[in-house]
Amino acid sequence: MPTRVNGPGSDGAVLAVREVVFSFESGRVLNGVSMEVSPGDFMVLLGPNGSGKSTLVKVALGLLEPASGSATLFGLSARNPRAREPVGYVPQRAAISSRVPATVSEVVLTGRAHGSPFGVFGRADRAATTSALERVGLAHLASRRIGELSGGEQQRVLIARALVSDPRLLVLDEPTAGVDKASQERFAETLRDLNASGVTILMVAHDVGAVGPHLTRVVALHQGHLDEISLAEVREQIGLFVEDHPGGHR
Repeated sequence: MPTRVNGPGSDGAVLAVREVVFSFESGRVLNGVSMEVSPGDFMVLLGPNGSGKSTLVKVALGLLEPASGSATLFGLSARNPRAREPVGYVPQRAAISSRVPATVSEVVLTGRAHGSPFGVFGRADRAATTSALERVGLAHLASRRIGELSGGEQQRVLIARALVSDPRLLVLDEPTAGVDKASQERFAETLRDLNASGVTILMVAHDVGAVGPHLTRVVALHQGHLDEISLAEVREQIGLFVEDHPGGHR
């Protein structure tokens, strides 16, 4: 099994973490982890609960500072706010309460807030919202209340909110948790189409699930170390759970 965790074009990496060490009070979570995501990748980061997947993503996005090592986005330090401007991020458990009175369009529009002073949205912001909803196949639900949507539809709305600023990298942390199988398959098709349109994708998951046939790379985090799993092995075992996969140590 290969242990490569660097993409083919390391000098032009979209995202890179190098020899990252990170610990909580309960112990070390990441032990010298290195990883690169290259332009055009559709990568899944696998790992069991508590393996540090979300922590690695937050370090990679500059939301957490490692004890040692470095993280870069598009060649800039991930701690530099400018480095995150081309990134769309859907964090773990980003569910929307059914009590939220906002419409689908209004939820997506909030993804433009950073570029709209005093929360005033213009024609360009609304056009971008319509375009983002079209990209995820939900333009027909723009005026629907967000709480009326299914779990799978809500996840696509959250992707649209991440896409509304036209990111070059989309990062999703366990976006299909609690979503039924049919919705996962439609969700996988949405991600496939986004990747084909030029969006680089990094998705955190417990297993490759419905996105398996569309992936370009799979990496697994196990006991603080990262290992790359060959696509051949993944495609032989669609639905592979990483708890049953020992991974390799670097």
